[in-house]
Amino acid sequence: MTVFGDLIGQDRAIDVMRRATSAAAEAIAGGRGAGMTHAWLFTGPALRTAAATAFAASLLCPDQGCGHCDACHHVEVGSHPDVTFVRPEGLSYSVRQTRELVLKAAGAPTLGRWRIVLFEDADRVTEAAANALLKAIEEPPPRTVWLLCAPSPDDMIITIRSRCRVVTLGMPSTEAVANVLVTRDGVPHDVALDVARAAQGDIGRARRLALDEEARRRRDDVLSIPRALTGVAECIAAAERLVKTSTADADAATTALNDVETAELRKVYGEGSSGKGLNKGLVRGGAGALKELETMQKSRATRVKRDSLDLALLELVAFYRDVLAVQFGAPVELVNEDRRHEVEAVARSSAPEQTLLRTDAIMKCRERLAANVNPQIAVEAMTLALRSPA
Repeated sequence: MTVFGDLIGQDRAIDVMRRATSAAAEAIAGGRGAGMTHAWLFTGPALRTAAATAFAASLLCPDQGCGHCDACHHVEVGSHPDVTFVRPEGLSYSVRQTRELVLKAAGAPTLGRWRIVLFEDADRVTEAAANALLKAIEEPPPRTVWLLCAPSPDDMIITIRSRCRVVTLGMPSTEAVANVLVTRDGVPHDVALDVARAAQGDIGRARRLALDEEARRRRDDVLSIPRALTGVAECIAAAERLVKTSTADADAATTALNDVETAELRKVYGEGSSGKGLNKGLVRGGAGALKELETMQKSRATRVKRDSLDLALLELVAFYRDVLAVQFGAPVELVNEDRRHEVEAVARSSAPEQTLLRTDAIMKCRERLAANVNPQIAVEAMTLALRSPA
């Protein structure tokens, strides 16, 4: 299977990337190809990072994305020295982080033919950080390629968007995602259909729901909230559970990484060493570097926590979307088909107007979290708005 094998239902986007890979190979070989576009923007509801990663592998693979060679493997697992995967250290990209990336991207490739920067969540670039990025995209080094990912072109600052070639990805069908899980992961077909619907086209999320019991448990916890909100005490308790779960997610995702980063930095600055050759000034300088690292780690933990909360909120939005579909008798597939009885129970006990107000409350909570409102306060306000009438 080639590197594009997981891009289900994205034939047009794959064709664009294949032609670009061929043109890039011709340009490297000194042929008459159209040359390489140095800035790309991957947009769509799903598969953005997967598509950008596959494209990076195809550019570095001797066979243009065979899926089997060392180059393809190293890009896939994130260990290729010429591919830098970037996510914001905090809730957005800082000017400092962006400038460091621009400096790193200016270097020549180490092993491959291109130096590639894969910029996830590029819509989180602040205006100041965008100014730092703009010059690098306008006048890139000859062997540097920027791959930016964002939900929509409109999410990007126009000065950056206008300098990128846009690759638009569509939502793969439920059946297509389910078939991949059945054939490649051995997931039973009925389970594969349920998780494919729940993941709304995200093959990675569908795979986690199918294979990871903890991921399924957390989804169940979130989707049990609507019917549990019968009083003020229940609303506050539900909000506390949501926030605690997101904090646990952040701890699980960052604690081990933080320990490794701290140990490596202490080693670089000679902390714990002794002897005549020890540079004491270097050791003292390590204190400032450690403080800066701790600040970055706290920002990263905050981002992971907010991302975990946001995923839970989007699952609630999908639940109330299903409720509204049932209330209006819309002939559409339910995202939460596996919980149809709960969806129908909520639909019977409320009016469409109330469902719309509840959906608005969830979206307002997302906006408040994006504006750095205290998560506990924002989520409590939401659960109180979702509460079932007495």
